[in-house]
Amino acid sequence: MPTAISSGSLTGFAPVIDRNTRTLILGSFPGTASLALQQYYGHPRNQFWRLLSAVLAVDLVNLPYAERLTALLSQKIGLWDVLAACERRGSLDSAIRNPLANQFDFLQQHCPQLQRICFNGKTSGKFASQFSVAGFETLILPSSSPANAQSTFDEKLQLWRGIIA
Repeated sequence: MPTAISSGSLTGFAPVIDRNTRTLILGSFPGTASLALQQYYGHPRNQFWRLLSAVLAVDLVNLPYAERLTALLSQKIGLWDVLAACERRGSLDSAIRNPLANQFDFLQQHCPQLQRICFNGKTSGKFASQFSVAGFETLILPSSSPANAQSTFDEKLQLWRGIIA
């Protein structure tokens, strides 16, 4: 569970995965709204759940959080972040200091069907080569963050459809 370790120092969430996970979506690190709610993509303007709802044709937006996670796992999709901890004021990736990466070594053993790693934005996408060298398909997606206003929802959706391609 994320907690403040010291002024501005935070820890992230546990992975949402199981043995059937085929696709893993990696964000960078939870924003302040997500940390406060103890939920991945908890900011009400973050488009993550809307994008996945459209991609999967499942209304994730209106489900309670625990049911969203169950629905994702039933679609063989997992969630996690590239960073386990960092120091940051606010929610912007550009404000991240002293990042500590998650340990991904156990994924191949714990998720034997894992094939594709999708990165929610450029910050997490910096880890793509690490996964492609390990034999995974990788896909860097436009960030679902409200801070990413460069693309429209529909433009993002076109690329996010690659999650299930």
